[in-house]
Amino acid sequence: MDETRRLIRVRIRHNKPAFKRRGIHRKAKLADVWRRPRGLHNKQRRQFRAKGALPRPGYGSPAAIRGMHPSGYEEVRVFTPAELAGLNPEIQAVRIGGSVGNRKREAIQTRALELGLKVLNAKDLTRAAEIPAATEEEEVNEDE
Repeated sequence: MDETRRLIRVRIRHNKPAFKRRGIHRKAKLADVWRRPRGLHNKQRRQFRAKGALPRPGYGSPAAIRGMHPSGYEEVRVFTPAELAGLNPEIQAVRIGGSVGNRKREAIQTRALELGLKVLNAKDLTRAAEIPAATEEEEVNEDE
């Protein structure tokens, strides 16, 4: 485990450039995702230093930690509480899917806490439960 922690620290400190798509600053409709420059006269394709770096094999992270979260856990995306069943809390952490609502999110978070799993994108759902109750009380007071 010490070797993986060392590699993760090295990866975080590693000075990797932000690979920018050519012309992203010109048009709002261009997505901020890497596309290989293919133009005949393209300076980025011809690797002029000021035009931004191209992705190369040397920029990759070590195979032992590739895809790991900076905390050292392997991320597992979860959409239902049943998907937590076979996970190992020592090496895996849970990321709740973005399309999961608050009710199911709360069930997933409590089940993960029981199993000892770390939730990477946990939310404090106590305030969400209190807000609708407060608005109902205000409506009752207004009717009187």
